[in-house]
Amino acid sequence: MKYIISTLGCKVNQFETQAMESALLQRGHMPAAPGELADAVLVNTCAVTAESGRKSRQLIRRLRDENPGAVVAVCGCYSQIAEKDVAELGAKVVFGAADRMAFVDAVEKAVREGEGETRIDAPFQRRVLEKLPAGAISGRTRAMLKIQDGCVNFCSYCIIPYTRGRLRSLPLDDAAAETARIRAEGYRELVLTGIEVASYGVDLPGRPGLADCIEAVAREAGDMRIRLGSLEPTVITEDFCRRAAATGKLCRHFHLSLQSGCDRTLRAMNRKYDTARFFEATELLRRYFPGCALTCDLITGFPGETDADQAETLAFIERCAFAEMHIFPYSRRPGTPADAMPEQCPNALKAARAHEAQQVERRMHRAFLEGSVGQLLPVLFETSEEGSVGHSDTYMLVKVPGRDLRGELRNVRILSVEGERLIGELAEE
Repeated sequence: MKYIISTLGCKVNQFETQAMESALLQRGHMPAAPGELADAVLVNTCAVTAESGRKSRQLIRRLRDENPGAVVAVCGCYSQIAEKDVAELGAKVVFGAADRMAFVDAVEKAVREGEGETRIDAPFQRRVLEKLPAGAISGRTRAMLKIQDGCVNFCSYCIIPYTRGRLRSLPLDDAAAETARIRAEGYRELVLTGIEVASYGVDLPGRPGLADCIEAVAREAGDMRIRLGSLEPTVITEDFCRRAAATGKLCRHFHLSLQSGCDRTLRAMNRKYDTARFFEATELLRRYFPGCALTCDLITGFPGETDADQAETLAFIERCAFAEMHIFPYSRRPGTPADAMPEQCPNALKAARAHEAQQVERRMHRAFLEGSVGQLLPVLFETSEEGSVGHSDTYMLVKVPGRDLRGELRNVRILSVEGERLIGELAEE
């Protein structure tokens, strides 16, 4: 079977897609070459915003039209809540946000026997995390491991609890075993990801926390470094930082879920912290991981947000001195409380406020890059491009001249900034 597989959305989706592709390859199937018609097209969809749903439909249509006669197979968060819409686009296999290996089985059967399948479960009846192999498609230096799924925060703008269901965690022994396997395969970095990793372990016997998981993984990591996915600031405590730093394995890059720098807006979003608690988290991280890069997500133009709220947010993000930010105008998501809120901001205003925040972000990003000059940074090299390019432990792109260093983790002295990249030279070892 020749296949095309594509994904939209978060790192969890990316992890699940690579796990499905790994299964396809192990079963002897091959990706279709450029321009070659596929026997099956698989799309892992996203529903975090209405725009994500639109992009999911657009991708399904395009791959369907480019591969006439192919089995169209769709899974993910969008198909979980829009089963009929996906079927109307011609999907023969329709799954939701669970049972990834069963989805691959169904695709094989549809290609082999012409028989389709629809399987949409009840998300809040899921009790156990589906175990998928950590890793990445061959040739990559960085692997991912999903340690958690589900979310019960019920932020007022978010549909994800209704697609991913209750909290489920990967047991500590399984996380450690997957880490050992990945280390033996030669990977140099492992990314721990999940829908809401700060809640790791609440469903497991003894209720281990994220720090316990990091320690278990670190014991098996060998010379691999560990990078964390997006974190809720509430998990950043003195004890967490002390234990995480003591492993000596964590990359100095922490992506915190901010969403707004205004306490009034955070309450309307049903977030579980205020700006004081968030700022405390940034100070703890900087104390235990000196020179770390802090990044975040920000939503602009939330319902009811005023000019004063926007000004408060802009002042707060400058105070936090983020290295980089992902900034999104608020996107209405039918089925969420925020969609029914009064005082919806016009699209033009949402975009204008996003632009204002992006101007601040650019200054902070440039300042972080320039502040890296003169530092010695560990860099994992991933590509060759008139030299070698990779990511530092602070997740900044770094380029050095000379030979191909792909797959190597080397210390680099940073000499200058060139656009979005740091330019450096290998340190003497």
